[in-house]
Amino acid sequence: MRCCPALFVSGPASNSGKTTVTAALARYYRDRGRRVRVFKTGPDFLDPMILERASGAPVYNLDLFMGGEEHCRQLLYEAAGNADLILIEGVMGLFDGDPSSADLAKLFGVPVLAVIDGSAMAQTFGALAHGLATYRNDIPFAGVLANNVAGKRHYEMLSESLPSGVAAFGWLPRDEQIELPSRHLGLIQAGEIGDLEARIQGAAAALKGFPEREQSQAPAPIELRQPEPRSLACLLDGLRIAIARDQAFAFLYRANLDLLRSLGAELCFFSPLDDAALPDADALYLPGGYPELHLDRLAANRPMKEAIRAHHAAGGPIFAECGGMLYLLESLTDTRGHGVEMIGILPGHARMQERLANLGIHSIVLPQGEIRGHTFHYSRLETTMLPVAFSEGRRPGQRGEPVYREGALHASYMHLYFLSNPQAIARLFSADAGGRY
Repeated sequence: MRCCPALFVSGPASNSGKTTVTAALARYYRDRGRRVRVFKTGPDFLDPMILERASGAPVYNLDLFMGGEEHCRQLLYEAAGNADLILIEGVMGLFDGDPSSADLAKLFGVPVLAVIDGSAMAQTFGALAHGLATYRNDIPFAGVLANNVAGKRHYEMLSESLPSGVAAFGWLPRDEQIELPSRHLGLIQAGEIGDLEARIQGAAAALKGFPEREQSQAPAPIELRQPEPRSLACLLDGLRIAIARDQAFAFLYRANLDLLRSLGAELCFFSPLDDAALPDADALYLPGGYPELHLDRLAANRPMKEAIRAHHAAGGPIFAECGGMLYLLESLTDTRGHGVEMIGILPGHARMQERLANLGIHSIVLPQGEIRGHTFHYSRLETTMLPVAFSEGRRPGQRGEPVYREGALHASYMHLYFLSNPQAIARLFSADAGGRY
């Protein structure tokens, strides 16, 4: 058994300021010499980039559907062995989804700190806090922190509205200098925010009330039992996997990379934007990202496109997710109507649109096995390819995502969580990836 103080930072909805508050708390404690480990609930690539910068430590995702209870327990248990504080940022609203942030907080007994945007309210703040605290009676509830507050007097009005038993943990002021900028898929990538360090440091310094409260009531320890050991056969021993990683392709779960290494693979990285050749590798992994923001550079890098075509023609396995799949099409067009030629291995054309095309957690059943993950994209694909499978949404009625196969190439809009089925993932990257369906 291991014990470590922990807080679960959630709220009533997305855009409440959870990431800003979590980053501020991580930096606040880190500046005071604490070892802080941060986790992000649910499928998310962007928030962890910010939280890693704030905490100075790797950030992993906790998802009871994609990774399972024992995997989440293992991640938390390992963190508790070398951290002074664990912070978990929730996803959407506290009770949204199945499983929800509340389910995760309940399972591991982590007290919830609810972040409520108080910018356009006064006494209704207390009603929201009351609802979050009492909607379920099985959730450990620490209290609330007000975000986007106009000033001290405004915060006093908000805190005075809180019902008995709901603690006020302080506030963050309304300040554009500490806000985290966003675009259509969420927050802007950490590497693209030139003043990110100043924003994080500013948010930590701007915390009001919390520092005073910490003197009398720091986050309480939670107990974490050691999970059952999980052995992973070295199914990818000697395999070298080249992974696209740059500003256009950055949607990578740390746990996915860890798994590939634990299966025996050697990982190397390359940039489709800047590199003229592929590393010497047996298989390619093209993750999601923002290829639509870098169309001209991707199109102009003809040597890289030729190298990927040659790898595919030689029968080398390729695994492509969302943006990685768009890169393999004949063309991609952005929302302004600017289209360019892509690699052309997969017949078809995709166009970015203003409206969300699909969102949700899904699972796919392939001959290699069932694999879980999520989908979140704004593009529409037109193709003559026939899917070899369709994903199934966690909720009934969700539109499934097609999975395409061309030789040893597998492509889909799905972002897969490799830990959901390590053996299946090993088969997708290994020499039998092009086996019969």
